[in-house]
Amino acid sequence: MTTAIGGGPGPLAVAVPSLAGLAGLVGFADLAGLDPIQALGLLALAVGVVGSVVPLLPGGAASLAGVALYWYGSGFNEPGPVVLVALVVVGLVTVAVDLVGGAVAARVGGASTTTTAVAAAVGLLLALVTGPVGLLVGVAGTVFALELRRTGDREASARTAVTATVGVLASAAVQVVLTGSMLVAMLVVAFA
Repeated sequence: MTTAIGGGPGPLAVAVPSLAGLAGLVGFADLAGLDPIQALGLLALAVGVVGSVVPLLPGGAASLAGVALYWYGSGFNEPGPVVLVALVVVGLVTVAVDLVGGAVAARVGGASTTTTAVAAAVGLLLALVTGPVGLLVGVAGTVFALELRRTGDREASARTAVTATVGVLASAAVQVVLTGSMLVAMLVVAFA
């Protein structure tokens, strides 16, 4: 649960955890036999999985933060060094997929660098307004329109738009698998 501060629910309002929310986290930590920082780390890992499919929520970065918080909360004992390095590598790969996955797919599909950049910007703006659907529609529509303008070939433009859109979806799917595996690994560390 959060409480808005900064003048109410306007665009500049800031959400901060309420005392009840913090008490719930501490209660969960006590119940699970974890330090509250470790529990916060597991929560960040769960947010990372959600962030893999929600635009503008960096799933890989949240998962990396979750691993770091848990490790710090354990006194730098859990996870062990080999698992820690593996989780960090998986997290960094997830961040890379998040940053370049859609653009790589658009380029593989034949889109120009300019089309790829404009499609990313339009998709991002529409994602702010309409969520994941806006992202997909923005990428597909922009790639199709700009490639049609550039090449004049309706079929090739449609193929490029489909490839770019599938690439965005595939990027999200890969991120879910990677952040999900990080969460599962940390749950095993925490409760096994």
